[in-house]
Amino acid sequence: MVNAASQPHRACPDLIQKVTFMTAPVVTRFAPSPTGFLHIGGARTALFNWLYARGRGGKFLLRIEDTDRARSTPEATQAILEGMAWLGLDHDGEIVSQFDNAPRHAEVARELLAQGKAYKCFATQEEINSFRDAAKAEGKSTLYHSPWRDADATTHPDAPYVIRIKAPQEGNTVIRDRVQGDVTIANAQLDDMVLLRSDGTPVYMLAVVVDDHDMGVTHVVRGDDHLNNAARQMMIYDAMGWDVPVWAHIPLIHGSDGKKLSKRHGALGAQEYQVMGYPAAGMRNYLARLGWSHGDDEFFSDAQAKEWFDLDGIRKSPAQFDLKKLENICGQHIAVADDAALRQECEAYLAAAQQPPLNPAQSEGLERAMYCLKERAKTLPELLEKGHFILTSRPLEIEEKVAKNLDSVSRGMLGELTPQLQNASWDKETLEEVLNGFAAAHDTKFGKLAGPLRAALAGRAVTPSVFDMMLVLGRDETVARLTDAAA
Repeated sequence: MVNAASQPHRACPDLIQKVTFMTAPVVTRFAPSPTGFLHIGGARTALFNWLYARGRGGKFLLRIEDTDRARSTPEATQAILEGMAWLGLDHDGEIVSQFDNAPRHAEVARELLAQGKAYKCFATQEEINSFRDAAKAEGKSTLYHSPWRDADATTHPDAPYVIRIKAPQEGNTVIRDRVQGDVTIANAQLDDMVLLRSDGTPVYMLAVVVDDHDMGVTHVVRGDDHLNNAARQMMIYDAMGWDVPVWAHIPLIHGSDGKKLSKRHGALGAQEYQVMGYPAAGMRNYLARLGWSHGDDEFFSDAQAKEWFDLDGIRKSPAQFDLKKLENICGQHIAVADDAALRQECEAYLAAAQQPPLNPAQSEGLERAMYCLKERAKTLPELLEKGHFILTSRPLEIEEKVAKNLDSVSRGMLGELTPQLQNASWDKETLEEVLNGFAAAHDTKFGKLAGPLRAALAGRAVTPSVFDMMLVLGRDETVARLTDAAA
């Protein structure tokens, strides 16, 4: 466990985490604000926390930081939960609401006040603004130093006040970060942070620390945009005498142009990728590899990711989101997926994309055809397009570019072929023998016959092999489709 220095601030000017051996089980958390969808960067943060906890037999907790009541919505909370469910990031225990814990946060602020580690500040916002304006005009630091820090309680007016923590005024605060290394911040740059507003509501900084402590969080893995917050939050840990969690501030995700990932780079929400038809396993694999590495391994299973993932493998530099790499990884996961599980994911994709569901016959046929659909499909829509032949019904709608293969000569050949198939054994070896023999008898190559067969059986250009389609469709349906085309 990592511990904050136990001495009072003024007696120990340098606030440095002290590393001791970890004995408690690992507890990580994901703490999104419910003000929108699950951002792809947030999804990766959740994944890193999930992998680290799951790989060590620990706990992965979920906290909704809903203190911003004006922007927090139930719809956003639901979107976050659905995004995590799609990615398979299950959490332990009940979901914690930060807003519901506000009385506990205020209790800690008042405890620090009673211990003399915090104080009442009666300065008005106008006074603070005037100080900062004057300091700015004089080219001085605008860091506010309250005159109430050491004021005698007998001088306190009967007026609204905030509670501020007494920040260390000398020395440095050193953040021991597992990703960024040691980060030193001069305490002269830290102000006496407000803990409790004049209306009695706690600030975010206090709420995060109290919640993480009460939840038993041992490792805080979050974006490096929170790195400076760690120094301010360490003041609270130190003042309360609480163990400081292990910090791991991970770099943000950038687009292919090297700039922070934004809407101009494409989809930002995790669920948008579900709607586009990327399989969850592929998304987990790609996000895990985005900023973390295990040697040269690019493709790996969930079990391997849990076993391999470690904070030391996270790079300091921002990772670049690459759609082509995502598609490549997803294609590999589709190729090795269990047929039944892949069929279920296809059905979930259709629901997410608000497309018509499969009927029982289509669902059964799709699973039966998976063996010849999975190769080279990078997304679920590509797989379903390839499997259109088993999802459609007679009479087939034939694409215009494919219909040219069904001229009068081709239709005549299909008419001749049909009786031979009616009596053939329905296995791949026999079908290959029959079709190749038929092509030879007509002094042509099988490739010349494949186009008309593909048009008759699927009506599409993108299909599995003719033989695989015939095996999946079965004798009766194959003969019926060829008869339709010959007519």
